[in-house]
Amino acid sequence: MTPEEAKAFVLQEAKKRGIKAELLFQEQRERSYRAFQGRLEEAKEARQRGLGLRVEVEGKVGYAYTEELSPEALAWALEEAQENALLSGKEGFLPPGAPLGRHDLLGEGLSAPPEAKREAALALEAALREDPRVRVAQGGYQEVEAQVALASTEGAEGAYRFGVAVLLASVVMAEGASVKQAWEAEFSREFHALEPGRTALDLRQKTARLLGARPLKTGRYRAYLEPEAFISLLMVLAPMFSAKEVLDGKSPLMGRLGQRIASPLVNLVDDPTLEKGLMSRPFDAEGTPSRRTPLVEEGVLVRYLHNSETARRLGQENTGHAFRTYKGSLGVLPTNLYLAPGSGVSPRTGVLVTEFMGVHAGANPVTGEFSLQALGLLLEDGEAHPVENFAVSGNLLELLERIEGVGQDLTWRLVGPFALGSPTVEVAELSFAGA
Repeated sequence: MTPEEAKAFVLQEAKKRGIKAELLFQEQRERSYRAFQGRLEEAKEARQRGLGLRVEVEGKVGYAYTEELSPEALAWALEEAQENALLSGKEGFLPPGAPLGRHDLLGEGLSAPPEAKREAALALEAALREDPRVRVAQGGYQEVEAQVALASTEGAEGAYRFGVAVLLASVVMAEGASVKQAWEAEFSREFHALEPGRTALDLRQKTARLLGARPLKTGRYRAYLEPEAFISLLMVLAPMFSAKEVLDGKSPLMGRLGQRIASPLVNLVDDPTLEKGLMSRPFDAEGTPSRRTPLVEEGVLVRYLHNSETARRLGQENTGHAFRTYKGSLGVLPTNLYLAPGSGVSPRTGVLVTEFMGVHAGANPVTGEFSLQALGLLLEDGEAHPVENFAVSGNLLELLERIEGVGQDLTWRLVGPFALGSPTVEVAELSFAGA
């Protein structure tokens, strides 16, 4: 069966059984090339597709999925979802839906021939090796193209196509006894917007500036967090804004709507409608239309991220942030979450943190406490000296309160199923544990 035929079959069968059903079809294609020592080391292409079902039976919800679109497999999946609803006893509902249209967010963005993409990976690796201090270099290209279709017995029906292209690079650079390793990723929805030479130069420069690093003395310093470093912290902060985490008692933002939680310079937004957003989409996994969603305005927490279920339980407006894969159950997830740019920062004296390491192990999203190894530059009256062997510790919400400057250099990274963006951030003072 085609996806269209499968959709019609499932909806008709659900109506025959007198149950409400929602189906989510996803098809994804991935292509990647990796270059090493002047040759193509690896080339891969993979495809995956499947259809996930969510049904409502007697006020209970159940899930099932199939990767085979035959009538027998679809009927089996519908039966499984129906049984799972009754067995799990999980209360829930399918929201009313509406026609959502068909949207192509990718266009010809990935239409270049495979040869051009292989050459991009090779060109990136070759450009990395132009610096004699580079000991090991690896360049790569990866692209993902996906199609999503949603339909329900409650009237939701729509589809969209999206994709992203990525240049990936890593190097080991050495000067004397000093050795540093780093990586870089450049994302775009247009293959032709990627520039291997620029990506290689950026990575060489940001790695070379850390060569010859000396230990940092323990103390409290004014901190300047480069976009890459603050994005690492956003990875920990993002779940705190999920209403599901709030309901589960796993967010320190529980009960703080309308309160100041950050400096007045902090404006945090999730926007699935960004024209060139890496994870933009016209509607969420339940068919709720996407819209720009401010979370923190001038330091005040104004809303959580919701799907229909969390919105009903908290008596708040659904923000359209339902997420699930065809294999999974309903959750809440941001799309393009970013700290809005400010008027700029001018680093002079303090520590410029270029990278945090071990974020998943060193930060607690329930309490906000963190202690993270980092790399950076000690700034003394505008002069920069590389430093290493230090850790930065504190509480993420207290850090947000001490922000005294926000830059204009908004930078994006793709972090699994969502994108995070940040400019450079200036923090009044943080604890640094070094030599």
